[in-house]
Amino acid sequence: MWSAEDSISELGTLAHTAGATVVGRMIQRLPHPDQVTYVGKGRAQELKDLEKQLDFELVLCDDELSPNQQRGLEQLLEARVVDRTALILDIFAQHAHTREGRLQVELAQLEYRLPRLTGHGIGLSRQAGGSRSAGSSGTGGAIGVRGPGETKLELDRRRIRRRISELKEEIEEVRAQRSLHRRQRTAQAIPVVAVVGYTNAGKSTLFNALTSSEVLAENKLFATLDPITRHTVLPGNQEALLTDTVGFIQKLPTKLIAAFRATLEEVIEADLLLEVVDVSHENAIEQSETVNDILTELDATNKPRVTALNKIDLLDEPSELDISLYPNAVPVSAIRESGLDELRAKIAEVLANNMETIQVMIPFTRGQLIELFHRRGHVEHEQHEHEGVFIAGRIPSSLHDFYKPYARILS
Repeated sequence: MWSAEDSISELGTLAHTAGATVVGRMIQRLPHPDQVTYVGKGRAQELKDLEKQLDFELVLCDDELSPNQQRGLEQLLEARVVDRTALILDIFAQHAHTREGRLQVELAQLEYRLPRLTGHGIGLSRQAGGSRSAGSSGTGGAIGVRGPGETKLELDRRRIRRRISELKEEIEEVRAQRSLHRRQRTAQAIPVVAVVGYTNAGKSTLFNALTSSEVLAENKLFATLDPITRHTVLPGNQEALLTDTVGFIQKLPTKLIAAFRATLEEVIEADLLLEVVDVSHENAIEQSETVNDILTELDATNKPRVTALNKIDLLDEPSELDISLYPNAVPVSAIRESGLDELRAKIAEVLANNMETIQVMIPFTRGQLIELFHRRGHVEHEQHEHEGVFIAGRIPSSLHDFYKPYARILS
């Protein structure tokens, strides 16, 4: 369970990622958030007093605020008020570089902002720039208004709804294209491994190490946003495709999950999930639980999973790491590229467990089938005999008909 202190600390990291500097923090413990000011009348007045001392112009709240709560705080303060959802959407807007990513972020932002258009408070009417805050300061004034931009926020509801409809249609086209690509991969019987994990767990660094790629890997939350697929070779020359996906985070906005459904289908349709856990982080278990919660929301928890326990180079006593807490766990250091052979072997093993067991005697004249078995399947035993090559192992079910004429009955 995340503590309030850990959650607010993460909010500060999000603020830094968005380009702000934190100048103060406040925690209020209430049975339920106040309907008007979120933090309660007394605490809101304390925030007002802090505003005079710190001269901030932006307040970040660690939950999604109702339009009424946002207006209530902004009417009391001279500052803009941005909630966690808008902050994450802003970060995504900064990191969406492809057409697909920009479409999905714009959809999520417009759906978030639509109910907040009434009243046109500070958060929607003020042109921000170079603001400071009790949640942040410095260049954070633009936070919460990037993406579609202020001109779109001034559109009436009908035009915004029309734009939302257009975006959904375009995203459906993206889904159709992705579906076609997945069918092509399925026809080739290449297993797909989706790399998932909490943001900043080292997913992209591990992805680069496993695929010899150069995907952007920074020590920031959501450094990469758009999914990337690369080819890799597992032990025994078995081929696989690795897909690097967007990092997860606690309180991930539901609207964002819905908007990124086309992208997240890569997780839903994958043959195996490679979860990356930063075991050096004090909230490693909570982060992994958050990942599992989001996978549950995506209905993807039943998929085979391998866990890369990353950043063991930062542990004082790596040998004392309890790997039993995670499924099919392998300790690794992506940055130092240690433990990667063991990780590849574990991925191949778990993929093989979900394939069809078969024994075949393939004639020497069908050498392409021998090669295909190595590339798409998992060879457990191979022996050259007079009539051909005997192979025992596992293959994807989609390849069954290719090998059926050469199958031997299992003993």
